[in-house]
Amino acid sequence: MSERRRGTRAPIELNVEYKRVNTFFSDYTRNISKGGTFIRTSRPLDVGTEFVFALRVPLLDEPLRLRGTVKWIITAEESSPQNQPGMGIEFIYADTDERRATEGVVERLMARELGETLSHKLLKKR
Repeated sequence: MSERRRGTRAPIELNVEYKRVNTFFSDYTRNISKGGTFIRTSRPLDVGTEFVFALRVPLLDEPLRLRGTVKWIITAEESSPQNQPGMGIEFIYADTDERRATEGVVERLMARELGETLSHKLLKKR
């Protein structure tokens, strides 16, 4: 699975909400990076599906609303204890400002969950 990832991911669990047809879903992320996230769900959307979702981030008063594309899925039948069912999401940004704002939130989350030293090493900061 690591070959599918472009950015360094931090293990983190955030509540994520999204809509499919006329049904709302509430699932959890398993990890997050500047470029995307993995949403744990037994009901993954189809690969290529573009959708809007809301992440409940402890650092923010309001959920972070993001657009993403399903890049890959792990079905319940394909899952294992190491690879839970769900979908790999690549973030889609409207512009550079939105990208920078989201990346800033992800960096703060990583620092909070992993500590400043480890998060800086993972993000290759000095």
